[in-house]
Amino acid sequence: MALPPGLPVRRAALRLLDAVFRRGETLEQAETAALGDVRKAPDRALAKAIAGETLRWLTDLDNLIDSATKQNLPDDAKARMVLRLMLAQTLRLETPPHAVIATGLPLLAGGPRRLAHGVFAALVKPGRSVLPEAPTLPERVTERWGADKAAAIAPGLAFPPELDLALKDAAETETRAVAMGGVTFGPGHVRLPRGAAVESLADYKAGDWWVQDLAASIPARLLGDGAGRHALDLCAAPGGKTMQLAASGWNVTALDSSKRRLELLKDNLKRTGLKASPVRADALTWEPKHRFDAILIDAPCTATGTCRRHPDVLHRIGKGHVAEMVDLQHSLAAKAAVWLNPGGVLVYAVCSLEAEEGEEQGAWINAELGLAPAPIKAEELPAGLTPTSEGWLRTHPGMLAEQGGLDGFFVGRWKKPL
Repeated sequence: MALPPGLPVRRAALRLLDAVFRRGETLEQAETAALGDVRKAPDRALAKAIAGETLRWLTDLDNLIDSATKQNLPDDAKARMVLRLMLAQTLRLETPPHAVIATGLPLLAGGPRRLAHGVFAALVKPGRSVLPEAPTLPERVTERWGADKAAAIAPGLAFPPELDLALKDAAETETRAVAMGGVTFGPGHVRLPRGAAVESLADYKAGDWWVQDLAASIPARLLGDGAGRHALDLCAAPGGKTMQLAASGWNVTALDSSKRRLELLKDNLKRTGLKASPVRADALTWEPKHRFDAILIDAPCTATGTCRRHPDVLHRIGKGHVAEMVDLQHSLAAKAAVWLNPGGVLVYAVCSLEAEEGEEQGAWINAELGLAPAPIKAEELPAGLTPTSEGWLRTHPGMLAEQGGLDGFFVGRWKKPL
């Protein structure tokens, strides 16, 4: 008997979710194994979209499922997993219910297909199921962030992010924004609608731009013009910050411990024609041959600030992950303080929404590392963003919501006394 068209894609989406919930993997880590038998790019993209929307709206999908059955379905029950996938397709991706049934129920071969069919049919009756305007965040996330913070962030998670580009030549900003049909929030930035195929965009091969979220581009901007001075990009791969610094005239040492990610950095440098000195090493044991005028630490972190594009972080990250990252961040910041020249500038950043990795780290640097705060100024930031009272920057996905939002980042800046 022939398999329904589209069934392999749904099986792949189910494997992606299984990797997140059972093994704690990221969607990116799970892709190779989960999508192994899905060859076509559009089909792979659909599998990832189904899994992503399921994770994005998981709490609300579960509430709907529970409202339609008195039978207890454990969180990891296959019937619940399949129902989540089915509802996400209909309610978020607008897949017709008959197509969802044809490709969803076969996933439960030998299982409670009748139950799943009945629950799904009840929930997709006209006017029966409506998702809220913003996703309901998992309870443990709300407990960690606090209700007010969670409520402010949630609207920014309703949709995957739009596409931000960083330009090699900031002088071309307005021209490129118009030519590419995008908008700009500041020099060197263009935002395009979500779904744009990156490699088909104008001047991709010419290397005149690279993909980089608006918030992620801010830390390097805060170091200004390099004028040939020496900068260290710590944890540099895949290279967005390195390219920014090189384009701004810095002589950049790009340090990263990952061979694979460092190869991506080298590929990006080659495509853009920008120059830097990649170094593969563990920052905790590496010793530089000279000191630096600027150091940028985009530190390893829980990455909860990327939940717009990586909704799996909402379901994987707990307090233990945060504590582990904090210790590593302390060590990296302490190393960087030693490696700075007198008068040198340190920028510390994390793509995390956790105060322990951001604001509390900023306070620790103030107290422990002998560096003087160099407050961020409003005129250094994209329109609509303002520094905190401490002179730091805190962004989250609910900010600039009408313009398409941005990732969650903490950024602070310090200067080493002469």
